[in-house]
Amino acid sequence: MPLIGITLQIIESYVILIAHRTEYLDRSGKHAKAICQELTLYSRPEEQFIELTKATGHVPESTVEKVYNQLKPVAPSFLIGKWDGGDIDTGHIGHKLLKEMRWAGKEFRSVDDGDPIMVYDAEGNRVWKKDWGHCSLREMVYRRVTSTTMIYDEKPIFDHFRYVSDNMVAGAMDTPKLFGPQGTYYFYLTRRTRSSL
Repeated sequence: MPLIGITLQIIESYVILIAHRTEYLDRSGKHAKAICQELTLYSRPEEQFIELTKATGHVPESTVEKVYNQLKPVAPSFLIGKWDGGDIDTGHIGHKLLKEMRWAGKEFRSVDDGDPIMVYDAEGNRVWKKDWGHCSLREMVYRRVTSTTMIYDEKPIFDHFRYVSDNMVAGAMDTPKLFGPQGTYYFYLTRRTRSSL
């Protein structure tokens, strides 16, 4: 092949490579498989967890667990306020149930008084789901780390929180008596801003 042809082929391949790389780094609605493959690009577990929250599709529970276990603890007072909720789809039944419930998030007025399940009503308003009761926040040891745990007043559920950023926490819902051998339900909360209240 003439030298000019080889040069053009190399340039064309390089352009294609750049185009594919740009698409690969697009975080908007990234498929779970691509997100998991890219976790090694981020050295901090907080960054890795944020990437997992952007995944669309199924994420292996073991992948989330590995990242979650490296996150730092949070104090109960850190969670006081209103939070929007989201989750990571690991195949846990909680993902489907909360989606059907139109889960909106959680609200904590104090460490002793909170609403564990806020949902959106037919008009799109955030309302407390009464049949799930209230909750409290306490420090507990979970996976060898002492951090904040949300305890439901009326349900056998413990939500264990870890720090991601000043406006995000990671949650691991422990529900052995409620859902059986489903594994751990992983979710996250983002602090509501004034404009979203």
